[in-house]
Amino acid sequence: MTTSAIADALRLPGGTVDLTAIDTDAAPGFDGKKADGKAALAAMQPELSDLQERLWAERTAGSQRRVLLVLQGMDTSGKGGVLRHTIGLVDPQGVRITSFKAPTEEERAHDFLWRIERGLPDAGYVGVFDRSHYEDVLIARVRGFADPGEVERRYGAINDFEARLVDQGVSIIKCMLHISPDEQKERLAERLANPEKHWKYNPGDLDERARWPAYREAYEVALHRTHTDAAPWYVVPSDKKWYRNLAVGQLLLDTLRGLDLQWPTADFDVAAEQQRLAEEDSVQ
Repeated sequence: MTTSAIADALRLPGGTVDLTAIDTDAAPGFDGKKADGKAALAAMQPELSDLQERLWAERTAGSQRRVLLVLQGMDTSGKGGVLRHTIGLVDPQGVRITSFKAPTEEERAHDFLWRIERGLPDAGYVGVFDRSHYEDVLIARVRGFADPGEVERRYGAINDFEARLVDQGVSIIKCMLHISPDEQKERLAERLANPEKHWKYNPGDLDERARWPAYREAYEVALHRTHTDAAPWYVVPSDKKWYRNLAVGQLLLDTLRGLDLQWPTADFDVAAEQQRLAEEDSVQ
């Protein structure tokens, strides 16, 4: 599959991961400024819409193909912004968005992947995970919600799970929205300063922020352990909101292009139906 300069720049290389070495305020693979980036994202809409419709249409001919976009990142990294500005470019009828919060009592009674399976998109859909199964090796590791042996098991379980999905026709795009501590502080301050944003603020965000180094380490381990050829990771610098949205849009566009989606061939005689329609009496 031919990929864009943005995808090539963001795809995680193999080996040990050091997030401190990845600039959160950069725009890899794109030479323009903010206005250029916004225009480039808007210009993707016609092709994204067309390809999404082809993906949806293929399901009527029995195709099992679908796309799963996994969004992970620290609080305020912009998962909601991506949903509004990037996923908002395509037909919502063909999108399934699943947000994973703290597991319910029922979910805790099953393996951690049980609820993830239930949130997977059906054939023809673009599915989006707002947080995902990676919470179970991130917050579980940092907060001690699972013992080290169980967290270790989960890395392998995730790789097996994602490989199976790919074999079943799921194209997985995994994006780690990478922001700096300073940028997060600024965004939290903006929420506190604006009464219209208070609903987005959670006092617990500061408790999690205090564990920033532990979360960075947990992300580095998770990225390293679950970066595979079948489901690679893309680290998206997200201090620039416009670039974050553009980058995720480009990754989605690259993926849809790579599927070589085709309109299904009619399973009826088109000429005969045209003739029938032409000869039909006017409907009153």
